[in-house]
Amino acid sequence: MIKFGTGGWRAIIGEEFTKDNVSLLAQGIALYVKNRAEEEKEKEEVGFIVGYDRRFLSKRAAMWISEVMAANEITVYLIQDIAPTPLIMYTVDDLKLKYGIAVTASHNSYDYNGIKLFAGGGRDASLEITEEIESIVNELTLKDIKEIEFEEGIHLGKIKEIDPFNDYIDNILQDINVSKIKERRLKVLLDPMYGVAKTCLQTVLISARCSIDVINDRHDPLFGGKLPSPSAETLNKLRDMVVDRKYDLGIATDGDADRLGIIDEKGNFIHPNDILVLLYYYLLEYKGIKGGVVRNIATTHLLDRIAKDYGEVCYEVPVGFKHISKGMEEQGAIIGGESSGGLTINGRIRGKDGIYSASLIVELICVTNKRLSELLEEIHNKYGKMYMEERNYAFSQKKKEELYYLLFVEKKLPNYEQPIKKISYEDGMKIYFENDGWIIARFSGTEPVLRIYAEMESRSEVSKIADEMEQFLNLE
Repeated sequence: MIKFGTGGWRAIIGEEFTKDNVSLLAQGIALYVKNRAEEEKEKEEVGFIVGYDRRFLSKRAAMWISEVMAANEITVYLIQDIAPTPLIMYTVDDLKLKYGIAVTASHNSYDYNGIKLFAGGGRDASLEITEEIESIVNELTLKDIKEIEFEEGIHLGKIKEIDPFNDYIDNILQDINVSKIKERRLKVLLDPMYGVAKTCLQTVLISARCSIDVINDRHDPLFGGKLPSPSAETLNKLRDMVVDRKYDLGIATDGDADRLGIIDEKGNFIHPNDILVLLYYYLLEYKGIKGGVVRNIATTHLLDRIAKDYGEVCYEVPVGFKHISKGMEEQGAIIGGESSGGLTINGRIRGKDGIYSASLIVELICVTNKRLSELLEEIHNKYGKMYMEERNYAFSQKKKEELYYLLFVEKKLPNYEQPIKKISYEDGMKIYFENDGWIIARFSGTEPVLRIYAEMESRSEVSKIADEMEQFLNLE
């Protein structure tokens, strides 16, 4: 059974991520796309974007998908080289197509690969779309797959190789304050984490006259033995080099460049929550842009305080960037994001873009003429400081069933001392405390783990409530 999670379909290479399953999924998507075109009585040729990252089998899988799409009379626009996911999403929007795919497992470990499906505007496909595709795919057999040879698809004009790199880069440069960045000549260290961000991000920042050095940029399908996910634990080399060689900033992106990690000039890891806070505050206070913010249920409530101070609203949605995108459209919010490092700005693509976000962080430093640490201090002096803790727990199927029954059937809670304001089961189980703190327990949509997130106004408090949840659930 092929099942989409919050970040697309992901599976272990050689187990579920196989040619048969990739081709079955492509056939199901092709049938869905053609059915929708018929229902909407589209007269124009149906087109579809396909892109891929540097993971093992990504390019080959992109070709398998292209062969199936072409055989189903869908014109494939295959990005001719490795591409960041934001570039692929941008191309879906730029060519005014309704669908596209990135072959990637994003920040998952090296033994995974997967497929992210995009809809019009370059957004993550909605739950309604992915559920319908799942129902189609899981009724297909291998005999139902239509395929043609890749070279035949090229010859027939059903597979067209494209290079949208310059358009994507120029679009970013037109949207950031290049003149201000040029004045500062920042010294920046990039860490693409063996992923696909180097060329795009380096080109943007060099065009703005930053001095750029790059680490961890070679092609390594094992991602240097680490998760290609920017975190305090995975960015030790970047942090040490920023301090030792006196860089103004360290920038890291995950495997497919839709998530961002930042090291400030002092070597501090800037948590994705703080990146969101910095950018939202910058848009409101320094750029004078009005509007609310959308965050998921596991992201800092400091955003709520900032929004309230400016007469705006912070909107909470379930985990999954498709919900961020939808919330931003419905509420007219100017920024949306999540504590895992993904965010987007209104007027850009409707999905996560680590490359544009990194460029905007550089602009923020240059326009405010303040270090990141100084600007964060300014924010904390106004709105206080919140501390977050995240814990992940692997489990057996039996343990998952036990946890699910305890949390979502019996709906039992730890015996917390803090007064509880309310409890939500919209996505996992989230407890809101009267003191603005909160804790959530939810099953991951991309990995077989239970995640606990908690946020309070002190480190001791947040550790205490997380410990109590851990003990209550009998986790190790």
